[in-house]
Amino acid sequence: MNLTPQNADATPTTTTPNATSPASRRTKRLALSAAALAIAAAGTFGVVTANAATTPAKAAPAAPAPASQHNLTTTTHLTVAAATKAAQAALDAADKEHQKVSVAVVDRDGNTLVTLRGDGAGPQSPESAVRKAYTAVSWNAPTSELAKRLAQAPNLKDIPGTLFLAGGAPVQAKGAPVAGIGVAGAPSGDLDEKFAQAGVATLGK
Repeated sequence: MNLTPQNADATPTTTTPNATSPASRRTKRLALSAAALAIAAAGTFGVVTANAATTPAKAAPAAPAPASQHNLTTTTHLTVAAATKAAQAALDAADKEHQKVSVAVVDRDGNTLVTLRGDGAGPQSPESAVRKAYTAVSWNAPTSELAKRLAQAPNLKDIPGTLFLAGGAPVQAKGAPVAGIGVAGAPSGDLDEKFAQAGVATLGK
């Protein structure tokens, strides 16, 4: 009996998938999608690179030019320490005469440097002292003299921040005003101004 299987020497065959099968179509779609993404990425990179190359660099801000020295002016101002010394001297002068006053010292621009309200001084006295000091430094004259000008120029009293009553005295340096001292609260403006002048005199020592 012949035991050799039939077709034993036949070469095995390999089955090739059909090109139109579902698996083949999915493979093609994946390949095409990958290619499209690669092209899009390359195009975006090219646009970004081109924009970076063509965008102009921002210029650095120019440094501010310093003002020429001949365009500047120098002013003399009273120090806070000196203003405090003058205010205390005026208050001490009033205390010696048992007067309850407030004292104010303003700088050349009318800014208040020091205000001292003596014990028992009236509530209106601090503001009056500031306004007297402001008036004295603005016109570089004692307010007792300035009060006399109201007869010829009554509208002066309408200037904001001023008070044309005796009690204010200017502080001068080489004839120019550098500060003003105002005193308010005594029974008369003459006393107020006397105490203000005491403060001015202290600065000359």
